[in-house]
Amino acid sequence: MSFRAALERYLVNEAWANRGLWAWALRDVSWLYGWLAARRKAEYTTGRKAQIDVGVPVIVVGNVIAGGAGKTPVVIAIARHLHAHGLRVGVLARGYGSGSDQVRPVLAASSAADVGDEPLLLLRRTEAPVWVGADRAAAAAALRRAHPEVQVLVCDDGLQHFSLKRAVEVVVFDERGVGNGWPLPAGPLREAWPRNPLPGAVQLALASGSFPQGAHAIQRELADHAVRADGTQRPLSEFADPSNPAWALAGIAKPQAFFDALSAAGVRLEHTLALQDHCNFNSNEVNKHSDAWAISHEKPVLCTEKDAVKLWAHPANPRPDAWAVALTATPDTSFFAALDKALVDYWMPPQP
Repeated sequence: MSFRAALERYLVNEAWANRGLWAWALRDVSWLYGWLAARRKAEYTTGRKAQIDVGVPVIVVGNVIAGGAGKTPVVIAIARHLHAHGLRVGVLARGYGSGSDQVRPVLAASSAADVGDEPLLLLRRTEAPVWVGADRAAAAAALRRAHPEVQVLVCDDGLQHFSLKRAVEVVVFDERGVGNGWPLPAGPLREAWPRNPLPGAVQLALASGSFPQGAHAIQRELADHAVRADGTQRPLSEFADPSNPAWALAGIAKPQAFFDALSAAGVRLEHTLALQDHCNFNSNEVNKHSDAWAISHEKPVLCTEKDAVKLWAHPANPRPDAWAVALTATPDTSFFAALDKALVDYWMPPQP
C-alpha cells in the first residue's frame, strides 16, 4: 500500500472519527477552510454568481464528507428508477482517474484511462448516455446537445460544484455520519452540516446508518452472484468450497468492507489484495504483489465492478476471467416518493 493510500485510510477511519490530537492540531486551519468554503457557496446562494440552467432538472448526488460514501451505486439506483418510470436519463461524472479534465462522452469502446472507471461502470449499469468533465455545467450542456431527447440528468458527485443549477441535491452518508463534525483537514467535512440547499433545489439525505435525523434509509448489499467479462454468471454460494478458496481484490475507498461482505456471504477467501482507490493496475502497488498476482491465475478472483471494467480490458494484463460482484444500493420507497414529488414540482410548480 502506498503512503498516500495509508494516510487516506488513517484519516478516514481514525483521525476524522474523533477530536483527537490530529484534529486539535489542525483546528485553526480547519476553520479557515470552512470559512472559505462557506464564502464560496454564498456567492451562489446570494445571487452574486449565477447558476447555469441547462433546461432540464438535474439531480446531484454527492456527500459532505471526504473519503467516499457510496455515491455511484445511488446514482445507478436513481437512474434505473427514473428509466423504469419512462423518463429518458443522462448521467454526468467527473471522470476521476482518467488524467483529463476535458468534456467528452463515455463510449462502449472507451477505456478507464480515457474516461475513468466509475463512468464506465455507470454506462454499463444505467444504459444511459454518460458524459464526463471537470466542468459539470459544460458536460451537461454537451450531453444535451448530443442527446436532446434526455429529460433529466443525474450527476455523480458535484455537490460542491455550485455553478450547475440543480432541482434536487441528494446527500449520501455512510456509517461514519459526519465524523468529528469539523471541516477539512481537522475533520472530514467539505462543507458544514446541517447544510442549506442551493436556491431552487430540494435537499434529500440518504444514510445507511441512523444519522442524520430525517434521512431516508438505504440498504447496501452485495449481489448474490458474480459475473465474468463474457457475461457468464455464477452464484456466490459456489465460491464457498474450502478446497478451492478464492482470491479477492479491491481498488476502492474501503476495500476491507468488500472483503468482509464476501466473507459474510459465505465466500472462502485465501488471499485479499487491498489497492488504492481508482488503482489502474499499473501501479507500484500491483508490482509489489507480482508473485501473488501470477499465482492468482490459478484461483478464482473476485473483484468489485469498478475494478472489473479495468481488469477485463487491461491493455497489458487483461483478466476477463475475473469475477465481478456488484454492490447494490436500495433506497427506501419514501426516498423515491420524495424524489418523484420534487421532479413533478419542477415541471408543474405548485400554485401559490
